[in-house]
Amino acid sequence: MDRHALVAELEKIAGKQGVLSAPGELAVYGYDGSIERHTPDVVVLPTATEQVVQIVRLARQAGMPIVPRGAGTGLSGGSVPIAGGIVIGTSRMRRILEINPEDRYAIVEPGVINLDVTAAAAAYGLCYVPDPSSQTVSTIGGNVAENAGGPHCLLYGMTSNHVLGLEVVLPDGEVVQLGGLAPDSPGYDLRGVMVGSEGTLGIVTKILIRLIPVATDVRTLLAVFGILEDAGRAVSSIIGQGIVPAALEIMDTLTLQAVEEAFHAGYPPEAAAILLVEVDGYADGLDDLTAHIEAICRQHGAREIRLARTNEERTLLWKGRKSAFGAMGRIAPSYYVQDGVVPRSRLPEVLHYAVDVSKRHNLKIANVLHAGDGNLHPLVTFDPREPGVIDRVRAASADLLRRCVELGGTITGEHGVGLEKQDFMTWLFNESDLAQMRRLKEVFDPQGMLNPGKIFPGSRHQVEGSKVHQPVHA
Repeated sequence: MDRHALVAELEKIAGKQGVLSAPGELAVYGYDGSIERHTPDVVVLPTATEQVVQIVRLARQAGMPIVPRGAGTGLSGGSVPIAGGIVIGTSRMRRILEINPEDRYAIVEPGVINLDVTAAAAAYGLCYVPDPSSQTVSTIGGNVAENAGGPHCLLYGMTSNHVLGLEVVLPDGEVVQLGGLAPDSPGYDLRGVMVGSEGTLGIVTKILIRLIPVATDVRTLLAVFGILEDAGRAVSSIIGQGIVPAALEIMDTLTLQAVEEAFHAGYPPEAAAILLVEVDGYADGLDDLTAHIEAICRQHGAREIRLARTNEERTLLWKGRKSAFGAMGRIAPSYYVQDGVVPRSRLPEVLHYAVDVSKRHNLKIANVLHAGDGNLHPLVTFDPREPGVIDRVRAASADLLRRCVELGGTITGEHGVGLEKQDFMTWLFNESDLAQMRRLKEVFDPQGMLNPGKIFPGSRHQVEGSKVHQPVHA
């Protein structure tokens, strides 16, 4: 099918404003928050499920791959169109269809911004818990695709714990309903299969999400450490004593310096690390719990403890944490963020190892951690104009993730596998394991048209080395 005919057919479905085909427009949809770049053949921005169905059927007829895309804030190359084809952007499907305060749920379209859900639910004293750092721009559909987390998922759980049901368009254009309000739906948990599937099994067009009451009270404290590993030990001790805060976050010196210079959040830039701790619940007992946490931090070398006295102080502390990635531009023009996980007790060891990796590859690495989950975000900073630096960056990242696996952890806690980590899957799974995953993919997508080249070891190379589809002609 030539480009003119394809664009004309897509415009009949989504309107002229909903189809992008100029080179400059397509370039914008060729990347996400990773370092990968591939240009799609065309981009379509539907506004309703029925349009998604028609687009999928047209793509199937034309033999073209489809890549679902939310806000493009993903960090593993999951929405990068490695095989070209049609990108279906869900950003115009942004309606909050229902908020039910009695049964504590909301129904939203995939293009709804994460933070907008909580803002809408706040009028009922409710909130949506998963809060990735990108929550001011990332969409619920993208959060579902990657099973996104966030600082407050330590106590309350990931996206998968707050998605009750899904409306999904399958690769043949069929629309199915997965899950629902019942606490335990009969049959297989296909809702669970879809959450975190990275757009490889279906296109989510509606999401039924759980809302919870806003905490009646909250305490937020910042513990300052002179040794990075001591902050990790404090985290293990807090959890080990039976305390599960709403959030436990670590930032190292390099991160603190960048954040403070950029946003003036009140962080001590000379510290080796800070531990940001938040506990919430009923006011009775929170002060005692906070004092207990403070004592634990001091036992592990915290030289200063600061307690947010006002909501403005708390908001500023969290603004600094959630703006950490954006502050990296103060250190270098680019960064490559990883997403490894280790058991909490191994945090000091892996943090020490990150220092060695930084020296060995001659790269500055800033560390931000969802420490309570053992989830590390090492940001490998670099200047892309430096010859050969990308190879060093990839090697450093691989070293960090391999060490996480060796310590009993895994290669991703919330960013997904996508393009960037697929070849590391063999560190975790044998061929039989991976074969079962591929069979599941084939059940949903027998023609392999939905987000090809993702997750499975070597799949990107297979796509790049073969003609997945007949490209559109100018």
